[in-house]
Amino acid sequence: MRMRHKRYLKTAAVWIIVIWALTGLFLALAPDQYRSKFTLILPGSGAGGSLNVESIGQAQSSVASAFSSATLSPTENYKRLLMTDRTLRQSAEKSGDRMHRFPAPNVKLIDQTNLIQVEVVGASGEQANKRAIALKDTFLNQLDELRKNEAEMRENSDNKNLIVLEKKVRTTQQALLDFQAKTGLVSLDQFNTRIANMDALRQQEREARIMLRQKAAESGRFSSILGKSVSGANTALRLRSDPVFQQLADRYAKLEVETREKEATLGDNHGDMVQARSERDQLQNALLERGRALTGLGSDAILKNVDIAVADGRTNMMQGMIVANSQSAGARAGLAEIRRDISNQSMKSSELVKQASQLADLVRDHRVAEAVFSSALARVDTNKQDPFASYPLVQTLEQPSLPQSPSSPSVLLALAGATGATIIILIGLALLWFRQPIIRRIAPNI
Repeated sequence: MRMRHKRYLKTAAVWIIVIWALTGLFLALAPDQYRSKFTLILPGSGAGGSLNVESIGQAQSSVASAFSSATLSPTENYKRLLMTDRTLRQSAEKSGDRMHRFPAPNVKLIDQTNLIQVEVVGASGEQANKRAIALKDTFLNQLDELRKNEAEMRENSDNKNLIVLEKKVRTTQQALLDFQAKTGLVSLDQFNTRIANMDALRQQEREARIMLRQKAAESGRFSSILGKSVSGANTALRLRSDPVFQQLADRYAKLEVETREKEATLGDNHGDMVQARSERDQLQNALLERGRALTGLGSDAILKNVDIAVADGRTNMMQGMIVANSQSAGARAGLAEIRRDISNQSMKSSELVKQASQLADLVRDHRVAEAVFSSALARVDTNKQDPFASYPLVQTLEQPSLPQSPSSPSVLLALAGATGATIIILIGLALLWFRQPIIRRIAPNI
């Protein structure tokens, strides 16, 4: 039993001495490491803008939040960028270290936040702080270069697109100008004006027909009342307006009355009767001669108009008939002219409709091309307003720290580890010491 005690004590002593010796060597020989920390933050709000140019087009720029996607995380992208060889190499150049001696940073993403925590180690607090500053500056410079490169690529692409769009605008404009010069149809307003003129002509045609019917009816009514045609009324008015013929007609009427009276009391060969007939015949010849000079009509026609010539009331009616007939003739001529215009316009209407349709297509194509070009041109400028669309804005929440004490090796952790190892050794040896009673109690038949 005593030999067993000695054996267990020697074993425990050897293991404990080894553990504490290794702990002491670690604390004595391990180089001190200082950790400089800094924290970056990414604002999560998006940006948007809209520009409307009246009668030209619209340019709209809208950038959603960088964190709106469930599959893409800008913090993961930035974490990878912080650890790339290019970033580490440039950071080493800034801090004065060799590339292979610049340590990889420890990048930690804080859950449920937009924070990126970065740790950089160094042999001293100043070295760790210098490396952290170099890493931060290099990282931000890398972002600026990426944004600049993206902007240049986008601008080159936009410029090529603008050249194509501008060429399309010029093509549609030239096609529109050629069509306008060929057809003389400049705008759809001109087409609408021609259609309106056609409607106005039809309205005038209806009004002329009404006027013609009205004046024809008036002329016909006067002719029915007077029992004379328009030419007969015109002849009677011409005779009526001549003062010489009118005086002769008045004297002839008086002599005719006197002759009729004498015929009732005197015989045909009576001297007074013969004289009355002679005076009447002479005056009749003078009246007929004057009438023929005025109208060129025969004797019978002139004598038929003598009674009308001396009636004032009938004269007024004949004047009304002549005026109505003149207005009817004017309405008839105007109606014929309007109908010729309508016929000419109708012959051109089908071709005009086709031209208007072609003009509408050309105008639409030109406006669409112009709107697309103007919108693209405005969008080029609006896109430049937000350089953080693809690479979100990064701000330094905490500047690189200057550690005052080393973060490793940790004396407390080393002592705690050695103590834990010692306890484990003692527990293991104790289990070995009491293994036989324990085995007999668990399995007595073994």
